[in-house]
Amino acid sequence: MRGFYFAPMIKKLKKYLNKNGGAARLTRRICIVIIIIINLTGCAASGGLNKNQDDPRMKYLEMSGCTMQAVISCEQDGILWRSELKCEYVPDGVCEIEILSPENIAGVRAVLDLNSEKWDLRYEGAVLDAGALSRESISPAAALPRLMDALRNGWLSDENEENLNQVPCTRMTFDQDGTQTDKIYSTIWIRRDDNKPIKGEIMTDHQVILTIEFIDFDFN
Repeated sequence: MRGFYFAPMIKKLKKYLNKNGGAARLTRRICIVIIIIINLTGCAASGGLNKNQDDPRMKYLEMSGCTMQAVISCEQDGILWRSELKCEYVPDGVCEIEILSPENIAGVRAVLDLNSEKWDLRYEGAVLDAGALSRESISPAAALPRLMDALRNGWLSDENEENLNQVPCTRMTFDQDGTQTDKIYSTIWIRRDDNKPIKGEIMTDHQVILTIEFIDFDFN
């Protein structure tokens, strides 16, 4: 794993809060969210889609967006981190990710512009420009839009039918090259009956670094 880049952002937060008299709970919540938006490894989208109407990805290619709710989990420095997120995904647009749990950071929203890859962190009316999120980074907070990006734009490297928790699924793995030498593999399990995702994984260096367990999903 590569080093954290959130230290400069924390300095910006302190300066912002001192200038505007920010409350202590805002400081705690936003600073914890900075830890969520961390550099884990290199990534950038690439690839294309064979436009076959039988391809389960076609619905994702044709959608105007989707609303997702999922539990994201990862391990950082031996500590298991889990959070429930809600994401309003707009392809090639602005995505809003709201933290639903844990309670101490619930209500914080991250607004990600997929074109410029810039973040805004928002809580109770306060807005802070968190700067650019490098295309070489994978953030737990950005796991949901990145998984959708893999479905729409990644190279399909593996596909098979299998049951996940007794639910018939299509399992697909996508290869996404970054500007770094490491490969990024995104795997998603899609129910065969309604074409909605159940689970996702993002892997690099032969290790799963993010696990996504979907709670709800709606096409827009």
